[in-house]
Amino acid sequence: MPQKIIIDTDPGVDDAMAIFFALRSPELDVIGLTTIFGNVHTELATVNALRLLAIAGRTDIPVAEGAHDPLTGPFEGPVPYVHGDDGQGNVNLPPADNRAIPQTAAAFIVEQVMAAPGAITLVPIGPLTNIALALRLEPRIAANVKNVVLMGGNALVPGNASPSAEANIHNDPEAADIVFGAGWPVTMVGLDVTHKTNMTPEHLDAYAQADNPLAQHIARIVPFYRAYFERSFSGVKGIYVHDSSAIAYVIDPTLFEVERWPIRVATQGISRGKTWPALPGVTGPAWEGRPLVNVCVGVDADRVVALELDRLT
Repeated sequence: MPQKIIIDTDPGVDDAMAIFFALRSPELDVIGLTTIFGNVHTELATVNALRLLAIAGRTDIPVAEGAHDPLTGPFEGPVPYVHGDDGQGNVNLPPADNRAIPQTAAAFIVEQVMAAPGAITLVPIGPLTNIALALRLEPRIAANVKNVVLMGGNALVPGNASPSAEANIHNDPEAADIVFGAGWPVTMVGLDVTHKTNMTPEHLDAYAQADNPLAQHIARIVPFYRAYFERSFSGVKGIYVHDSSAIAYVIDPTLFEVERWPIRVATQGISRGKTWPALPGVTGPAWEGRPLVNVCVGVDADRVVALELDRLT
């Protein structure tokens, strides 16, 4: 049976690629999208989620709008220089005819998980505010979710939002620390592997050649995103595969090498947003009693890229 997943998302070019990857994968059953700030403000994230489902012909999938700000302060703002003012490479999609459901993201997550104990995997590919709010609303979801597979964090490598922190975690470190400490099965698919997974210009060209609306949308939006990578990261041609790597893990965990460490998230100072693992022999009181987290540290990058291209092109 396909795995039931809820994707928590801030679309975002790479979010669009990940959502379409999931929708085209028979191993997965996307039962909902929940939206969050990050690449764009939450309102636009909701609009983009609806637009993406319309392009995919899946307006049957519900969209629930989530938090507009982090747990402890205002959202610092989106990144139009990465994803465009519209979050979709400045292609300016028409308004969506479908609408979000009249339920918050946190309430939707709780309702779905508690209605199907042990069956639903949460796949957050943005900041973790909605997931933390769902835990606050109903702590029992920690014992009833199947898995939490998130794109975010950096255990052994530098950050991308700051020298110390990855963008999704940096946008709400307090929420992330709650999620990593909740005692449920969490897998962190972060920069340790996504910065090893490169979709080259030749790979990206395949989207334009594919005769389906999902691939054609990616072909339209990815040039803006690619330009950001190529001007920002020395030697990079094409893009890093961020959000889609989390989808790839849900489909086939053997694509990744995993270590298990407790994780704390820095919430103060220059390390704010850094995901700190308690490495063997190096620990402290802040990590005592914290659950082990699956941290992806290695990846068969060629297979990840091939899997996504196979499903979408």
